[in-house]
Amino acid sequence: MAVFTTACPRNCYSTCGMRVHVEQGEIRRIEPHAGNRATPEGVCLKGLSYVERVRSPDRILTPLRRNPDGVFEPIEWDDALDLIVENLRRIRDESGPQSILYYAASGTKGLLNGVGSSFWRLFGGCTTTYGDLCWPAGLEATRLTLGDNRNSAPWDIVNARLIVLWGKNPAETNIHQMPFVQQARESGARVVVIDPRRTETSESADLWIRPRPGTDGALALAVAHEVIRRGGVDLAFVRDRVHGYDEFTALVGECTPDWAAAIAEIPVEQIRALGKLFADARPATISAGFGMQRYTNSGQAMRAILAILAITGNIGRPGSGWVYANLQSAVFDEVKDPVAFYPPENPDGVIRVSISTARLGRDILTQTDPPLRLAWIERGNPVTQNPETNVVLDALRRLEFRVVVDQFMTDTAREADLVLPAKSMFEQTDVIGAYWHPYIQLRQKVLDPPGEVKPETEVYWHLARRLEIPDEMLRDRIPEPSDDAIQRFLERRLEPFDGLSLARLRDGPVLPPGHEEIAFADGTFPTPSGRIELVSLEAGQRWGVDPLPVFEEAAESVRTQSAGKPYPLYLMTPNTKNRIHSQFGNLQMIRRLDPGPFVHLHPEDAGNRGIVDGASVRVFNDRGELRIPARLDHGLKRGCVSITNGWWISEGGTVNFCSAGRETDIGHGAAFHDNLVEVETAG
Repeated sequence: MAVFTTACPRNCYSTCGMRVHVEQGEIRRIEPHAGNRATPEGVCLKGLSYVERVRSPDRILTPLRRNPDGVFEPIEWDDALDLIVENLRRIRDESGPQSILYYAASGTKGLLNGVGSSFWRLFGGCTTTYGDLCWPAGLEATRLTLGDNRNSAPWDIVNARLIVLWGKNPAETNIHQMPFVQQARESGARVVVIDPRRTETSESADLWIRPRPGTDGALALAVAHEVIRRGGVDLAFVRDRVHGYDEFTALVGECTPDWAAAIAEIPVEQIRALGKLFADARPATISAGFGMQRYTNSGQAMRAILAILAITGNIGRPGSGWVYANLQSAVFDEVKDPVAFYPPENPDGVIRVSISTARLGRDILTQTDPPLRLAWIERGNPVTQNPETNVVLDALRRLEFRVVVDQFMTDTAREADLVLPAKSMFEQTDVIGAYWHPYIQLRQKVLDPPGEVKPETEVYWHLARRLEIPDEMLRDRIPEPSDDAIQRFLERRLEPFDGLSLARLRDGPVLPPGHEEIAFADGTFPTPSGRIELVSLEAGQRWGVDPLPVFEEAAESVRTQSAGKPYPLYLMTPNTKNRIHSQFGNLQMIRRLDPGPFVHLHPEDAGNRGIVDGASVRVFNDRGELRIPARLDHGLKRGCVSITNGWWISEGGTVNFCSAGRETDIGHGAAFHDNLVEVETAG
């Protein structure tokens, strides 16, 4: 039995290091890799389900073409490639390369992902997207405040004496963080959870606060008010390392706990208690989730939360800091997610960056000069995961030709004219980074692709040859289709970085050059002032928001909703431990535990609508609807309903039937958590 070092490349905090046991071309066992200190407990349920995923009978193993009757039929690779080239050439000749949309999401990480962009540049260009569904408002809030997105090592949180899990449920979505949190608790740390839902994480909290969705910024400003009132400011730290403290103090002077309690609909005593904890406890860490920065006011909210750490001196010291997006491993452009928080640009005159990910459907429909006619979609399932599913469907169906690359027949693949089978993580070697821990890891090939599956790099190489792109232009951009060529390509990319090589990565995870165990320990912040910026002139100039992190109601809120739209319930769409967004839910191993979607309602909200547990209900607004069972939940804040995201239409309906295509206040993120609905018994 052969044992290989590899790592999970999914869009997940943990990016687990693992050792895979292979015998006779089959995976027999998956176990943790001791070299990754962040993931010593081993892979999660989803990781274990890879054994099923790679050999699932539902996996696509050959190219599929939609026939005139709408039925998908197998097609030979040569015919599929010829069909793609025919359409690419025709559309490029008739209306230019920018009438082709290249949509690549974050379903899997890897250095080889950059080959796609290289192909489209060599082709002559295309149109692509800006922004991101996941985290840009928080990324930009962190950059504006601290100058860079880097965190201390995950294991440093054991040194904290106060841990605030703000809008985060790591017991389900960042499971390897929880043992470190528990170690800190055993050493005397207090744990605070801020979440409108009762979760596995909140069960172990010393203080659980349930704010109204979209009001985290008001809560943060009031906590800062209380810290200042109690004399909890680290004046020496502020003097040496903080810019804009006086202006910030003036702002929060009006943001009293009573003011925030009325906005967030929480007991004022909880705000005072949290303020006291920050004033008294040192060191303190805030670990912020992604969900709360998916509102139209969320960038400012994240800046306000960061300000609490700044005024208490909890940055750059062991056990303290901001845990959000640790991009220390992002030393390769292709490994790091696209710089989503900058305004749309056209950096090379070839790739037109003009489609907002948050408004994907609407922007496809309204794009002109030239209009979009063809879409290539890989590493994503935008029909399910992007806002306004109905609009995305309409936009894709209006295109002349659609190519989707995937392992399974997702909702998006069902809209394609041609579906190409994608490799699994075990079928091609690649190098990956992470965004919670700092390691760079090797995702090592351990199996040959089944059936007629070709890695995406090989598909691009064959297309380039058919398009007669000269070999000298392919060199160093699109590797030839062989394992040796892939390894040479990766070695060239690793060569400029001290201590990085495939040989070393085969032994296990490697810390990146210049790794900081404690982020910002030297007190240097790459901001315009060289300090932590509570006042950011760039925030105003670039994004048109107040330079201070002021609070404003979200665009879609029960307090701002127009009289003609009676939708009184906040639809929360959290992640679940059983899936990564729309991945893994189709596997039988997962379906046994999570067979279909349902909506959580507080019993009081359900009773007011005549809804009983298990009843079939309609969740709706003027954008769309879902018809699913109801589940009564005393742990949910009144006025909220909750459906985990990622369900396919074919599995019962996606939450994005109801979401709006809006951007966050900063960062070009997707503000699809600004989402009001009503629920009624289904007729």
